[in-house]
Amino acid sequence: MARFYLTTAIDYANGEPHLGHALEKIGADAICRFHRQLGHDVWFLIGMDEHGQKVAQTAEKAGLAPKAFVDDIAAKFVAMWQHLGLSHDQFMRTSAAEHHAAVKDLLERIFAHSPDDFYERSYTGMYCVGCESFKQPADIVEGRCALHPTRTLEEVTERNWFFRLSKYAPALKAHFAAHPEFLQPASRRNEILALLDEGLEDVSASRARFDWGVPFPRPLSDGETQTTYVWFDALPNYWTAQFFPGSKASWPANVHVVGKDITRFHTVIWPAMLMAAGLQLPARVWAHGFISLGGERFSKSAGVKLELREAADRFGADAFRYYLLRDIPFDGDGSFSWERFEAVYTSELANGLGNLASRTIAMVEKYCEGVVPAGRFGDTDRADLADLAAARSAVDGSRGYLLHEALDAIFRTVTRANLAIQESKPWVLAKDPAQRPELERVLAALMRQLARQAVYLAPVMPGKAQVLWEALGGPGSVHETTFEQAQLLDCAGWHVAKGDGLFPRPEPPKPA
Repeated sequence: MARFYLTTAIDYANGEPHLGHALEKIGADAICRFHRQLGHDVWFLIGMDEHGQKVAQTAEKAGLAPKAFVDDIAAKFVAMWQHLGLSHDQFMRTSAAEHHAAVKDLLERIFAHSPDDFYERSYTGMYCVGCESFKQPADIVEGRCALHPTRTLEEVTERNWFFRLSKYAPALKAHFAAHPEFLQPASRRNEILALLDEGLEDVSASRARFDWGVPFPRPLSDGETQTTYVWFDALPNYWTAQFFPGSKASWPANVHVVGKDITRFHTVIWPAMLMAAGLQLPARVWAHGFISLGGERFSKSAGVKLELREAADRFGADAFRYYLLRDIPFDGDGSFSWERFEAVYTSELANGLGNLASRTIAMVEKYCEGVVPAGRFGDTDRADLADLAAARSAVDGSRGYLLHEALDAIFRTVTRANLAIQESKPWVLAKDPAQRPELERVLAALMRQLARQAVYLAPVMPGKAQVLWEALGGPGSVHETTFEQAQLLDCAGWHVAKGDGLFPRPEPPKPA
């Protein structure tokens, strides 16, 4: 069985989960669920980045010790991911003792494998606490960080351990050339190639002045002990995960799913660290875009936010998952709006899939005593299978991870099924005994369409897909039905069980 190890960026523990976090985690969850139904042995890692100056400062403002603060934040993230139906196999916390030990081991591997790659250096630079990184002049707009314009940059002078990142530009260029799929989509790859052409600067690997983090394994020449710079602590989590009890994380990862703002860390600094330690690189980094609200990027510091639980509960977690992955391209930027959310929910889920399921099950109950009739495969099945093949190719990695394209292909089968009802008019066929074979063929075809839709929508709407599967009379769990099995599904003999509507239509606003 092919292994598939996927990670997401670990979320910084300085606030509650927001819509940007949700887009990444839901997208990654759908990819992992999709690969499980492809028959792969999946390990799905998410977690929390709990160290660094920003966390320590935020905890101090809250009047809490850093560990107590991150414990509370982690619990909120865990609760939200459970609410949104994530199927992760491991929840990483960088404050864990296993992670501390493994980070130190990785740094010692670099000292041993590449003895000259860590060296001492005094440095003065403009530091953004929001990014936890020193900013180059190109990253500064009107004296502030381009990504955190509400934060004041700090001029920092320290003597630290530095990592000889500049040494790795040729090796990284060679890796990009040999593995064009290493960073996708192509727009992100071009950005990093341009960065490599400009040349790389060495980066700090340790920090002084605070101790909330992993102790750097070696002191400076004057005996001063320092804390591992947060990115040299956070990035290794994908590798350190394998050292936790019960973990089946198997390095190298197949794909890191991250936001486009941290692509440089994952495709320049992280692979250089791995090269320095003599370790394999991840197979791929997929950089998704940003999600905005009314054209403004979500930002706690800038006051641009939306209550994630309110959004998830508007029409239910599964509908929320569907809307995000349907409407926000997973290879670019997109915008959330309540109006668009309701429009997609109403047209595609309530009036589309929900209405299709309700009508079909009702007709099987009325005309066939609730037992699905037999019926031959036909042109509709062949057209559906072509669309579902397109859906698979959009998420199996062969073309990247284009979840919006997969849902577009799947929804074409829903449209086709609703059109088939309008054209065949089963209620008319039922009035003529001579048309009984045609009626049964039509209903059998509609049931096969719905069953396949349940299987293919299970990665995106895990709860509703199982409800639909059970209403159709499908055996076992829809999540244990592979896509290969779905190709050959024959629902003849299944017993339907009509329940509550899958997606109730939104209630019109009450008059004032």
